[in-house]
Amino acid sequence: MDTTAPIIKQLKTQLLDRFTKSGAHADLFDALHGISWEQAGEIDEHFPYNIWQLAEHIRIAQYDILEFCNNTTYTSPHWPSGYWPKQASPKDSQEWKKTIDSIRADHRAFAELLKQEDLDILKRFDHGAGQSFFNEALLIIDHNAYHVGQIVLIRKLKGWWH
Repeated sequence: MDTTAPIIKQLKTQLLDRFTKSGAHADLFDALHGISWEQAGEIDEHFPYNIWQLAEHIRIAQYDILEFCNNTTYTSPHWPSGYWPKQASPKDSQEWKKTIDSIRADHRAFAELLKQEDLDILKRFDHGAGQSFFNEALLIIDHNAYHVGQIVLIRKLKGWWH
């Protein structure tokens, strides 16, 4: 009898809860909500990145993690340049919306992976350097929280946060 199954199920439930709910942190999608594409691309000499660059960085990194988990032959972008946008701002509102929609879609896709009954979140991938779904979920949570804090800080200093 596998006595670890109930523990793994609880671990998955709690991980999914942290993955889909912000808890004590500002929510990623709340942090991006209501920002115009012009605001997102606004450059400020006091910050190394603007909101557009941070959102695109989140999108690229999250996509990279999702693809790594789903595709054993996937090749990640070159570090660090491949994880940041080439341009300093979105070209229009459609590009800004596409960024947010892509972040949301990839976030949902990863959450759906975590919901799979037969997914062993602790099993190390045969590819990579010892990662597992558990490690990668924590990486997304941690990475997004870090950059959401930067986005909220920029919004607060600009008077764009509630």
